[in-house]
Amino acid sequence: MDLNFTKMHGAGNDFIVIEDLDEVWEFDELAVQVFCDRHFGIGADGMILVRPATEAGADFFMLYMNADGSVAEMCGNGVRCFARYLVDNGLVTGDTVAVQTLGGIKNIEILRDEYGEFEAARVDMGAPVLAAALIPTTLSGDPVVDATVSTVLGETTVTCVSMGNPHAIIWVDDADAAPVLTLGPLVETASVFPNKTNVEFAEVIDEDNIRLRVWERGVGETLACGTGACATLVAAALTGRTGRSATIELPGGELEIEWAADDHVLMTGPAEVTFEGVVRVEDDEDE
Repeated sequence: MDLNFTKMHGAGNDFIVIEDLDEVWEFDELAVQVFCDRHFGIGADGMILVRPATEAGADFFMLYMNADGSVAEMCGNGVRCFARYLVDNGLVTGDTVAVQTLGGIKNIEILRDEYGEFEAARVDMGAPVLAAALIPTTLSGDPVVDATVSTVLGETTVTCVSMGNPHAIIWVDDADAAPVLTLGPLVETASVFPNKTNVEFAEVIDEDNIRLRVWERGVGETLACGTGACATLVAAALTGRTGRSATIELPGGELEIEWAADDHVLMTGPAEVTFEGVVRVEDDEDE
């Protein structure tokens, strides 16, 4: 049985996108791991299934799985790629689309170039969640600002925000030198985060620019994280480090983030197609 896929990325955060409008494909954790393996599979930070919406007000449903096979509530770079897939394949012809995710419905504006082709997507990521119990974390504070997390490497200070998925932001003097690979997994799995957490290492350049590296829950360090960029801007504004909008510089590219007056966070950024392919999947009839 042939499985068609599209390989896409948003600012370097890459995904295997599979159209599953007939809901015929099911992937367990091992299958996702094999597909996302960069040596023995297609290679990606995660897998996205394009499915029919099941919630009123949504046009399509995005099921997102991390490279380790775990299901995630939401992926900011992934939802922009999802929107581009819909446009490129004629599933959306207008300039807006409502995408159902496990982190809620995301309303997306399609930005087109002078020829009417997809150029970027502006995603209404909704209001940030700042209540500790809803992030979730057992750290105290609503919001959780400059809270202490203990690890085997010592104590570190975090500010916590949920953008449909949990984030812990750590302020650093130099993002390039930040201990992403060592401290990241320790904070991700710290007991104060019952669902684990994404971990951001953020260097504030000035009030309009933040340099960011991200340790993604269930993936590892990635070239970009859309929800992480949004959470970081919110944390920076909460702590007086920036205003309510900034350019977030990630290893894979830049995202424009605004925490608007209506409390919603808007994320604008690119989505690119890398290649398309077909995988032969064996079923009982093939044996």
